[in-house]
Amino acid sequence: MAVTELQFGIKQALSQLGIKDINEGTSTGLNHFSNGEILESYSPVDGQLIAKVKTSTAADYEKVMESATAAFKQFRLMPAPQRGEIVRQFGEKLRERKEALGKLVSYEMGKSLQEGYGEVQEMIDICDFAVGLSRQLHGLTMHSERPGHRMYEQYHSLGVVGIISAFNFPVAVWAWNTALAWICGDVCVWKPSEKTPICAIACQNIISEVIRENNLPEGISGLINGDYKIGELLTKDTRIPLISATGSTRMGKIVAQVVAGRLGRSLLELGGNNAIIVTPDADIKMTVIGAVFGAVGTAGQRCTSTRRLIIHESIYDKVKDAIVAAYKQLRIGNPLDENNHVGPLIDTQAVEMYQQALEQVVAEGGKILVEGGVLSGSGYESGCYVKPAIAEAENSFEIVQHETFAPVLYLLKYSGTVENAIAIQNGVGQGLSSAIMTNNLREAELFLSVTGSDCGIANVNIGTSGAEIGGAFGGEKETGGGRESGSDAWKVYMRRQTNTINYTTSLPLAQGIKFDL
Repeated sequence: MAVTELQFGIKQALSQLGIKDINEGTSTGLNHFSNGEILESYSPVDGQLIAKVKTSTAADYEKVMESATAAFKQFRLMPAPQRGEIVRQFGEKLRERKEALGKLVSYEMGKSLQEGYGEVQEMIDICDFAVGLSRQLHGLTMHSERPGHRMYEQYHSLGVVGIISAFNFPVAVWAWNTALAWICGDVCVWKPSEKTPICAIACQNIISEVIRENNLPEGISGLINGDYKIGELLTKDTRIPLISATGSTRMGKIVAQVVAGRLGRSLLELGGNNAIIVTPDADIKMTVIGAVFGAVGTAGQRCTSTRRLIIHESIYDKVKDAIVAAYKQLRIGNPLDENNHVGPLIDTQAVEMYQQALEQVVAEGGKILVEGGVLSGSGYESGCYVKPAIAEAENSFEIVQHETFAPVLYLLKYSGTVENAIAIQNGVGQGLSSAIMTNNLREAELFLSVTGSDCGIANVNIGTSGAEIGGAFGGEKETGGGRESGSDAWKVYMRRQTNTINYTTSLPLAQGIKFDL
C-alpha cells in the first residue's frame, strides 16, 4: 500500500470517527474539556502526523469530575437492564465503525490491521457480554442463626471509576472496564496513553452519540488527555473509589501505593513475562505456531506476549531449528498491509529498549540465534521497525527476569521432569499468562494443579497470547492481581452489602447476649 493511499484511507477513517481537524487540536465537545498544551500523535507506521489533541489542565480535570459525580447520582437510579440497553447501542455503533476504528488503531499504535479489527471486535464482544450481565447482577441468600430473620447480600453501584490504559491496546482495555462499569451503574473517567490519544478521542465520539441520543448526562463518560501528571490527579482523588490501571509493573506499584494511601481500590493489570513449556510429548508444529505468533504478534508489545520458551533437552535442537526456520519467513512492514506479519514498535524509545535488551543478554552470556536490528530505508522511515530476535539464555539472567516490550524471545533448556520446567516458568516476578505444549494428560493436569503454573492464565496446547471475553483476565504477583472482562469480574465495580431483616416482634441479640429494658 503506497503512502499516499494509506494517508487517504486514514483521513477517511478519521472523518468517519468525527476527527477532522489535525491542525488546531481536536476534541469531542462532550465531557472532554481541553485547554492545555497541544499533544501531537505521530504514527509509528510512517512517521506522519495523525492529528493533534489538546491536553487537559487541572481545571479541566475538575470540570470532568464535577460532571461525572453529578451524572452518577442520576445514572445509578436507572435499572440495570436499561443501562445494558445503552451498552447494546454502543456495541451497535462499534459494529458500524469497526473498519474505521480498527484502521485507526492499527495506524496509531502500529499493530497489524487484522489485530486492529480484532481489538474493536473485543469491544463489541464485551458489550454483548455486559448486556446479558445487566440482568444477572446477583447476590446470595443465606440462612440466619436467629429465628425469624432473613439474610442476603446485594451489590450497589460504586461511583466514579478512573481508568488508566496503555498504548498497546488503546481501545479494548477501556471497553473492558467501561462496559462492565456502566451496567453496574458507575460512570467512568478515562486517561488514555499519551502515545495513542486519537483512538481515545474516536471512542469518546462514538459513546457521546449514544449518550446524546438517549438524553443522558454527559458525565457518564469522561476523557482526560495528557501525561502521567494528569493521571496523578485520578489516583489521588478521593472521589474515585476505584482506579483501574494497565501498564508496567513500575507504574502499577506507584498507583497502588497512592490509591491504598487513601484506602481506595486498585484494579491492576501490569507486566507479563510469559512462558511456553515444551515437553517431549509436544506437537512441534502446534508449538511453532503458538510460539511465533505469541512472540512477534503486535511486535511483542502485548502483556501476554511469549517471552520465554522452556524446552526439554531431548527435543531442544529440533524445536530450536523449527523456530529459527519459521522466523526466516516473517515479513516486516506496514501493518495495514495484510501480507506483513510484523509491524513497528510504538516509538524510537521502545526501539532503544529493544536494542539494550539484546546487548544485555549477550553481555550476560547468552547467544543470539536470530539476529535483531533496526530496519531503515524505503517503508521504514519512522525508525520504529525492528527484526524479531531469538536468543539462547538462562532464566537467571537479569534481562530474562524483566519484561522487554519488544519481539525478543529467549530459549531456555530444561532437563528431567515437567516439575523442573514449571519451576523455571514460575521463577520470575510476573505471573500473567503461561502455557504448556504436551499430549501427556498427566503433564497437562499437573501444570494446571495447585503446584503448577502460578499465573492468572494457564493454557494447554495453545500459546500465551490472547484471551477470551468470557473468562476473567489478569495475573498474580507483579502482574498486580487484577481481573477484568468475564466471569465475575463485574463485582470489583460494585460495593457489596449484607442485609439482615427481622420479621418478628422480638429482637434477639447475637451470641445470646441479654439486654432487657
